[in-house]
Amino acid sequence: MKFSAQMMVASLALVSLAAHAEVSVKDAWIRATVAQQKSTGAFMQLQSSTDVQVVDVQTSVAGSAEIHEMKMDNNIMKMRSVPQLALPAGKAVELKPGGYHVMLMDLKTQIKEGDTVLMTLTVEGKDKKREVIEVKAKARALNGAQGKM
Repeated sequence: MKFSAQMMVASLALVSLAAHAEVSVKDAWIRATVAQQKSTGAFMQLQSSTDVQVVDVQTSVAGSAEIHEMKMDNNIMKMRSVPQLALPAGKAVELKPGGYHVMLMDLKTQIKEGDTVLMTLTVEGKDKKREVIEVKAKARALNGAQGKM
């Protein structure tokens, strides 16, 4: 009887581990700014082991941070905030200039090349459980989108 109770506890532990998303973050970077600039973009590649969505972004360097999408609409490039960003299981989702990205607005200070900016992404699964992912994005020069550091 004792053995089966241990097996049950171990099984429950495995089930609870499976419910948590494993989100990986690669190549996180943020565009450096010039003095008095009030906004910038952050970019990265995200991949999750389960279906989740990014529902919030926070950072201490900006008054607000949002997921934005840029796309062509009648030959005009438009940018808009999106309430969440889907991360389908096993599929890499790239946040990049000209597409989805994190928009940091009302910057509190200039972000200089080489600075590291901390952000937290909140992801939510289908079960409505949330996890917070810490992201460290290195600031690249204004033309940093042309090459990886």
